[in-house]
Amino acid sequence: MGARWRTTWTVLFALAFGWVEAAVVIYLRRLYYPHGFAFPLQPIEAPVLVVELLREAATLLMLAAVALLAGRRTWDRVAFFTLAFGVWDLAYYAGLKLALDWPAGLGDFDILFLLPLPWVAPVYAPASVAVLMIAAALAVIERERTGWRGRIDARTWLLGLAGAAVLLYSFLGDQAAGTGRALPRPYPWPLLVLGDGLLIACGLRFLRCMRREEGEDDAPAH
Repeated sequence: MGARWRTTWTVLFALAFGWVEAAVVIYLRRLYYPHGFAFPLQPIEAPVLVVELLREAATLLMLAAVALLAGRRTWDRVAFFTLAFGVWDLAYYAGLKLALDWPAGLGDFDILFLLPLPWVAPVYAPASVAVLMIAAALAVIERERTGWRGRIDARTWLLGLAGAAVLLYSFLGDQAAGTGRALPRPYPWPLLVLGDGLLIACGLRFLRCMRREEGEDDAPAH
């Protein structure tokens, strides 16, 4: 199967999986927020919280498994994981909007993730990261398809790790809201701009560092 078909099926899987994720959250909100989702968060019983943590770990494992099957080389697989994650995240919010008419706007706060601690941010923050992930992944997949191979140097690693660290700090910095003890503080959007900028610089440098290998074009499927 050619790279374009593998990309198409990865996107379709991520769209479907995003809807499954949205469906789970719809049920949870019916149980815990019958009058509409809002902060401060309602307490969740320990057994349900454990189930949620394991579900999130299983989600990452499923996205990684699809990437391992879709990709052929290390960076190709990383790109497919990045693509699947970005599409899944946007599909999740689209599902919530269709089913619950939530979020009302991109500035609405949400619990993004629970591992290893609760992540809190307005919807525009994960959405912007997801868009960057999709764009970067498609660029790498297309280059890999035509015989370019990923190379990464120390500066590229530094840019990527710095961008990820800044974004994580912005998501994990409000544990009072994440644990239901308070309303969310104003989100530090300059950190989002900085983190996204570092990731863009990392992606552009990675693309520039890719090397062409002749005779490696993706063969059409028969």
